[in-house]
Amino acid sequence: MKKIKIEILGLSSSQSQTSGSFALVLGEVEGERRLPIIIGMFEAQAIALEIEKIVPNRPMTHDLFKSFANGFGFTVKHIIISDLKEGVFFAKIVCTDGDKTIDIDARPSDAIAIGIRFDVPFYTYETVLSEAGIILTDEEEVAEDMEEMSVTEKPKGDRLQDYSLDKLQQMLDEALGNEDYEKAAKIRDEMNKRS
Repeated sequence: MKKIKIEILGLSSSQSQTSGSFALVLGEVEGERRLPIIIGMFEAQAIALEIEKIVPNRPMTHDLFKSFANGFGFTVKHIIISDLKEGVFFAKIVCTDGDKTIDIDARPSDAIAIGIRFDVPFYTYETVLSEAGIILTDEEEVAEDMEEMSVTEKPKGDRLQDYSLDKLQQMLDEALGNEDYEKAAKIRDEMNKRS
């Protein structure tokens, strides 16, 4: 299966009903599709710390993984967002010792946090992008949105679980029409939970 190279475009607080969740936005390197993934606060912090090159007083779990792997002569080759089942993303950390290569199953948030520590490329498959990817048309607006994203923002917005599926579909259509892709991703996730 052909891999499609992706990169981290942004990290922001999620407007979903889940307090403390964040939206990690990945995008095709050679395309317009974006892949928003909702992640937890601790994983968002681990990603943000590494992106900003902030060294904590004590190593975090993902730093420990890197030290452990290096100590035993393993390195990470790349990260793959490998699947999407019932609205849940799956990932693989592809590791090697030089002779053999193994794939380790992981949550995408952990895989990304580890991948940035090893400075490796990120990939996904066409099946994942075609199912969950969002196509953006106005790159200038996207750049502005990414500049406004902040890891320290507080979650806000309505409780999506209080709406009917019909109302959620209407809200999804409206969010897509307004090019509010972060909100659209959260609405889609709520709808996927119910199906």
